[in-house]
Amino acid sequence: MLKTLFEKLWTLHEISIIGNGECLIFIDRMFLHERTGSIALKGLEDAARAIKSPQHVFCTMDHIVDTTLGRGDETLMPNGRDFIVATRKSAQRAGIRLFDIGDQNQGISHVVSAELGIALPGSTLICPDSHTCTLGGLGALAWGVGSTEAEHAMATNTLRVKKPKTMRVDFRGKLSQGVTAKDMILHLISQEGTGGGAGYAVEFSGQTVRELGIEARFTLCNMAVEFSAFTGLVAVDQSTLDYIQDRTFAPKGNELKQAINHWNTLHTDIGAEFDRTITIQCEEIKPTVTWGTSPQHAISIEDEIPDPKRETSSITANAMTRALTYMDLSPGMPMTSVKLDAAFIGSCTNARLSDLRAAAQYLQGKTVSPWVSAVCVPGSSQVKVAAEAEGLDKIFLAAGFEWRESGCSMCFYAGGETFGKQKRIISTTNRNFEGRQGPETRTHLASPLTVAASACKGYISAAED
Repeated sequence: MLKTLFEKLWTLHEISIIGNGECLIFIDRMFLHERTGSIALKGLEDAARAIKSPQHVFCTMDHIVDTTLGRGDETLMPNGRDFIVATRKSAQRAGIRLFDIGDQNQGISHVVSAELGIALPGSTLICPDSHTCTLGGLGALAWGVGSTEAEHAMATNTLRVKKPKTMRVDFRGKLSQGVTAKDMILHLISQEGTGGGAGYAVEFSGQTVRELGIEARFTLCNMAVEFSAFTGLVAVDQSTLDYIQDRTFAPKGNELKQAINHWNTLHTDIGAEFDRTITIQCEEIKPTVTWGTSPQHAISIEDEIPDPKRETSSITANAMTRALTYMDLSPGMPMTSVKLDAAFIGSCTNARLSDLRAAAQYLQGKTVSPWVSAVCVPGSSQVKVAAEAEGLDKIFLAAGFEWRESGCSMCFYAGGETFGKQKRIISTTNRNFEGRQGPETRTHLASPLTVAASACKGYISAAED
């Protein structure tokens, strides 16, 4: 029987069919972070339940940890220190691997999972964070869960999951200069809406995807959740195998050879059918930015802000009107006329080494606009060290960016750091909801290249050189 990549991964991990579309799935790896990890670990402790496979459970400090240089346990989030200390103590008692503050492997969970080989092709991985789907870029079946589900998975190595339908998003053609994976996923969501992937496991395919580097594939899969998909996936190919080589927790020697034989089967069979297919012509994609308060509020930087009056749906028109009011923008405004207060490069979407290289290449010899506050936060401590070895930090600093320690930082606001009330930010993050980066802040999502160019111009701009 011909199978899609998702169906292969599901079948490999399906223990039993429960009914009503639900199955019991085996979970290979589990990842925690300090914002919710302490809750899941404490739940097990209070119930006197042991972790079934502690060697397969990992934890990092990323969500609320401070990212300023020379940091410690103190954080701007109220009671943040309590979360950090509680997670550290619980992880130590549980005997799981913790990437603590100061650990050379500390970083954002979805960045660390991949760069250390914790997430592997063909594996299942869960984390109490919605962007766990990032790891589908390696051909892993990964998705976000709640703290209670994380607790259950740690105790049993299983989860009860409703099987999603399958969708293929086929990207065809060549990307234009300055167009990146971030533009690809924003374009898809703008065309199909944030609910377009609801109930589906989405496989990103096509020659365009095959030509992307692994880190760009992570960006595509990262925002599958903004498409409302269960997860995102990319088939395993030679780029995947090259990426996995010599990762800390990846198999070695004969085990690696056996694993590669298996990984080479992790692709959709020719002729296998999907429940839905979407085709995107990549020549139509231009550098893209959001104007509103949903990832689907995205247009080309060359375009004007849309008019809600042109919408036939009153629900859509009302949502657009509310977004324009919150963002303090008007229909018909050119996106390039939107003046910025701040720029942020970071997050699990776009803070890997390739992202920082792209931004630094543009920033070389340029400076940030005098009215723009700019911050760069590497996705992991390894990324930070590698970037510094290449001198990227010096380029960011010379251009006027702050250079930070790794962490989630201003991707989301939980009472911690923010650029300020009603500040307008261009950001490499994944969500532009109301208040996402602080009370009344106004966030425009874009690629690292676009963020760098916009920071220098002081207005939303595409990179022209």
